[in-house]
Amino acid sequence: MSELEGIRLQKVLASAGLGSRRKCEEFITAGRVTVNDVLIDELGARVHPETDVIRVDGVRIAQAAGHVVVALNKPRGVVTSMSDEHNRECVGDLVAQYPERLFHVGRLDVDTEGLLLLTNDGELAQRLSHPTYGIEKTYFARVVGKVTKETMRAIKAGIVIEDRAVEVTDCLLVGTTNDNSVVEITIHEGRNRIIRRLFDEVGHPVVDLVRTQVGPVKLGALKSGHLREITNKELGKLYIAVGL
Repeated sequence: MSELEGIRLQKVLASAGLGSRRKCEEFITAGRVTVNDVLIDELGARVHPETDVIRVDGVRIAQAAGHVVVALNKPRGVVTSMSDEHNRECVGDLVAQYPERLFHVGRLDVDTEGLLLLTNDGELAQRLSHPTYGIEKTYFARVVGKVTKETMRAIKAGIVIEDRAVEVTDCLLVGTTNDNSVVEITIHEGRNRIIRRLFDEVGHPVVDLVRTQVGPVKLGALKSGHLREITNKELGKLYIAVGL
């Protein structure tokens, strides 16, 4: 790359939110920055943020490549699509302020609420959705009836649906009432409505379902219908989880 081309590396790092330009210069001279897997430890390097892969301490700086990753708390009743031919409220309506062409990573059915990721990074979206990478997803499910310890053991062992067991990483009974139980369940597969189908199979239909985590990204205190951009360390962890 010609020294006359591109943008100064410290400017790109600062624009990605890593600190002041002076602080980013210190990152470079300390040998903490790589560009396309090449160590850069001298000032003056220029990069193309649209195409170059930049890492600090091994963590990819995705913002530098013009990528946006957004966490949305999808409300119940909102369709997981970027537009809807029937004029129903959809996810696209909730991120309309973004100039980037975002698309959702996987989907939540219309009656399920909670964490949904959106991005303009096609490679990230593909890897997050691909079963090879085993990205875990955690849900809170309120189900009909009292779930027994025996049922919990059966769920953890793997309930077979369509000739294949549902791979459950963890399952915890949070609480029960006379009519319902609340279960926290973590899986790493994405078959359509799989949580609802799983609880139907064991005789405890889902009343309410909320996704609270995708990989290292947590819903946290994000309010229904609100969104936030995934940045810095959290974004780096997301890229590491899918090998980018």
